[in-house]
Amino acid sequence: MRTSAVPFTLPSRAGSDRPIPPGPGRRALLVSAAGAAGTVLLAGCSGGGADASDKRSAAAEQARARAAGDSAELLNRYDAVIAAHPALADRLRPLRAEVARHAKAFGGAETGPSGSPSPTRKAPEVPGDKKAALAQLAGAERQLADGRRTALTDVPGEQARLFASVAAAGDAHAYLLSEAGR
Repeated sequence: MRTSAVPFTLPSRAGSDRPIPPGPGRRALLVSAAGAAGTVLLAGCSGGGADASDKRSAAAEQARARAAGDSAELLNRYDAVIAAHPALADRLRPLRAEVARHAKAFGGAETGPSGSPSPTRKAPEVPGDKKAALAQLAGAERQLADGRRTALTDVPGEQARLFASVAAAGDAHAYLLSEAGR
């Protein structure tokens, strides 16, 4: 139901009545309130300016560097298992190659399929039993995948997609290693 706005008059000091023009309509008030709220929200989002952006960027870079280091550690584990159990090399090399690609995607050093522990890192302890060695490797893959899912909140869009993808690959590797150990 629409009503017409009728101006009303207020007495002036001199005693003459002066009409007051009609005020803004409900729609105009809502539109201007929404615009003001949007402006406040946008200002709030950019509250820290360049300083907040620099902090987010630094946190994302730290997460990426940590992920590259974690992948290098996992490569070292694969190399140690392959060195301790050469019969598993054919099964493990494709998974190891994937982990090497993950390390590179996170900005780590290019690594080839060496099959022996990295000379720059201490080789982790590897169980003498093949099944136990595979279970340990599967556990390392699971733990790293969980860590990467946790890191998703610390990284921006494209990097988050990389972390999610690599975490999913780690879950698949853990599953394949668990199945191979049966």
